[in-house]
Amino acid sequence: MRELRIRVLVGVFVVAGILSWAGARLWNSIGTLPSVPLAAPVVLALIAVVLLSTALSLRARLRAQRERRPGAKGVDLLMAARAVVFGQASALVAALVAGMYGGAGVFLLELLDIPARRDQAIYAGFSVLAGLGVIAAALFLERVCKLPEDDDQNQPGAEPAA
Repeated sequence: MRELRIRVLVGVFVVAGILSWAGARLWNSIGTLPSVPLAAPVVLALIAVVLLSTALSLRARLRAQRERRPGAKGVDLLMAARAVVFGQASALVAALVAGMYGGAGVFLLELLDIPARRDQAIYAGFSVLAGLGVIAAALFLERVCKLPEDDDQNQPGAEPAA
């Protein structure tokens, strides 16, 4: 399984932000801009909490397994792989959503004198922060589930495994 690259996440965030900003300008010129829902940062924060709790749980179980503690629960490899895939998918979607709300939020900065638009800009800002939280939790989960032998293969001059 390949690692999630920060460069890809930043690219998705920037492209989504630019397209969202341009779309918000266009949409506002022909009508009313759709609102940023209050639920957006809440849902993203909940996803970040789920990812972080999964990563902390897996880290504790893996540590107990490595230290050969009596009664330690093992980690099913398929479950760990599913958790990593969920984290990677969540990080990609969070980068896209955070970019969208970031672009809309940048556009809304021009309209802060209108109370409703100021609230929308605040919701957009919290959505971007919660999206960054999802990305951080997903990268932490991926790091927790990384196999130790992966480090040896990625070093320059390492022999390929037969």
